[in-house]
Amino acid sequence: MIDDGCSTSGQPPAAFCQRLERLLSPDSLAQWWRAFQAEPATAFRINTLKADPGAVLEELAVADIRPEPLRWWSLAYTVPASQRRRLTETAAFAEGRLYVQNPSSMLPPLVLAPAGGDRVLDLAAAPGSKTLQLAALMENRGAISAVEAARSRFFKLRRNLERSGATNVRLYLRDGASVWRVCPERFDAVLLDAPCSGEGLFNAHEPRSYAHWTLQRVERMAARQRRLLFSAVNSLKVGGALVYSTCTLAPEENEAVIAWALERFGDALAVEALDLPIPNQAPGMQRWEGRRMAAAVSAARRVLPTESMQAFFLCRLRKRRPTVDPSMRPEA
Repeated sequence: MIDDGCSTSGQPPAAFCQRLERLLSPDSLAQWWRAFQAEPATAFRINTLKADPGAVLEELAVADIRPEPLRWWSLAYTVPASQRRRLTETAAFAEGRLYVQNPSSMLPPLVLAPAGGDRVLDLAAAPGSKTLQLAALMENRGAISAVEAARSRFFKLRRNLERSGATNVRLYLRDGASVWRVCPERFDAVLLDAPCSGEGLFNAHEPRSYAHWTLQRVERMAARQRRLLFSAVNSLKVGGALVYSTCTLAPEENEAVIAWALERFGDALAVEALDLPIPNQAPGMQRWEGRRMAAAVSAARRVLPTESMQAFFLCRLRKRRPTVDPSMRPEA
């Protein structure tokens, strides 16, 4: 057993750490531990719906904030953790000209890459970071339907959209698992950044981030994710793209959900290769706890955590033929 300190008092549950040892290589486990202990830098992206990037950077310089650009996306920057409060006290933050967002969270909209005129579904949208990023990528053209089931999170989503100038978004307070019955095969692109156990958010400086982890919670989340992905697939037009993502390490919520969808929908779905612009990535796992996944799952990508990036999972699917049958049930 690797002595990473993970089982000591005040650290994540021992059962989680034992899973990590089976999930990660020794080098990746050591990197996870460094990321867990670090106080992460604060990342943000400039909101081009409301501001010119150069003007925002000049505004921040006046406040003695000089962010470092993210190498792989020109609109994203980081500042040291010690400057987070100063950043969030700026008028640029309060007025929505910049949006604080972890770099890993910026990847799903970039991978989906919607066209300006597309009709897009964001199936679990709150608090709105990816919805707003999609609106900016689309330059407020086309239409985004943003769905959120939790009332409190829905109103936070609405406030963020109003502050950030996204005008091509319509909000829906409803269970995303039911959307396909109302809008069968209607959307050009679908983003499902699924509710998850949040293992990618675990950090020693935020004990609440891991206080409620249990394997039972992972299993409950996986069941919910399957229902949402079922709805996402059936809401997507033939020929359209779907991005499934989570901020967790658990294969039950990642590769196993994709493997389930491939079994459920057969050749109607194809996993597309991803070329992420980051070094800290690994292919989707093909085996976990004695279960062998479909070979196509290896085309998905795991984002390995660093001191500045959270652990993430991304998979892009292409719909090849119609799937909707009103008699279908997600777990059938």
